[in-house]
Amino acid sequence: MKIFKILLFLLISSTAFANGIIKSEFILNNPPFESCHASTLTETKSGKILCSFFAGTEEGHPDVNIWLIENNKNIWSNLREVATSTQPCWNPVLFTFPDGKVFLFYKAGSNPLSWSGFLKISKDEGKTFSDSKIFPAGIYGPIKNKPLLLDNKILLCPSSTESFDAWACYMDITKNKTKTWTKSSPIIDPKNSKGIIQPSLFVSDKGHIKLLARSNKVKRIFMAISKNRGKTFSKAKPTNLPNPNSGIDLVKLKDKTVLLVYNHSEENRYPLNVAISEDDGNSWKTVLTLESEKGDFSYPAVIQTKDGLVHITYTWNRKNIKYVVIDPKKLKNL
Repeated sequence: MKIFKILLFLLISSTAFANGIIKSEFILNNPPFESCHASTLTETKSGKILCSFFAGTEEGHPDVNIWLIENNKNIWSNLREVATSTQPCWNPVLFTFPDGKVFLFYKAGSNPLSWSGFLKISKDEGKTFSDSKIFPAGIYGPIKNKPLLLDNKILLCPSSTESFDAWACYMDITKNKTKTWTKSSPIIDPKNSKGIIQPSLFVSDKGHIKLLARSNKVKRIFMAISKNRGKTFSKAKPTNLPNPNSGIDLVKLKDKTVLLVYNHSEENRYPLNVAISEDDGNSWKTVLTLESEKGDFSYPAVIQTKDGLVHITYTWNRKNIKYVVIDPKKLKNL
């Protein structure tokens, strides 16, 4: 029996490595809340991984706050609340600046129609955070996915708004770490599908800014492009990738491949897949399925760390956050 278990372990491990998956685990052990959602990741200057999400009784409940957990030497620990409000909290976004400061953006309000944007800053890699700073009305910072820091120190925050019967994507733009803001013109969806929200950004090989965004009625991931560093964007066009009105995220890898995590479905938040593009998002190849059973496997976050590995977190049935580490070099052979 012992030999059988060893052989089974080796078989599972070899299959995982063949698929590029190095690790797949839950980050929470006996979570002290009923529901969690909308995770975000960042790597600190020293190489520590931080993960944040909102959690409480259920989404939109007054006791939903922002939580943080850290990964030191492959062990998740030090789970704690880092932001609270008299209103429900939503969609944290972590970002590490080159100077090592960690920014924690988040929203609070009874629903997306009444959100305010907030920021907390850590100077010690997430050990402690400053008091909350509220943004001016209409400024949210990154709405779900990580911002993009351009070489001229401009921080493009992929944002969006949800009114009663219309959605729209914007860039909330700051040149001085949120002291002042400008806002791009709205990214228009000409398909009259109610609109698009929650964009994710990357820089194309030509130096343009491209975004992919979640949509509603058309049931496709949409793409738009900016040729003036995020000030304005083209009209958004649907790609051939399905979207069940659920969040996505992407990262442009060091080898210039764009890696996308999304639900390959028009109706459901399953399966959860990884796709890659080697031509700046013009075409995609689905290379990996992270979840294939029925369930809520959604709102992914993805980063590439200094060692070249890809780290992904996502909601697992609203009960936990799943964490997957991938060797991206394995994906092109699948």
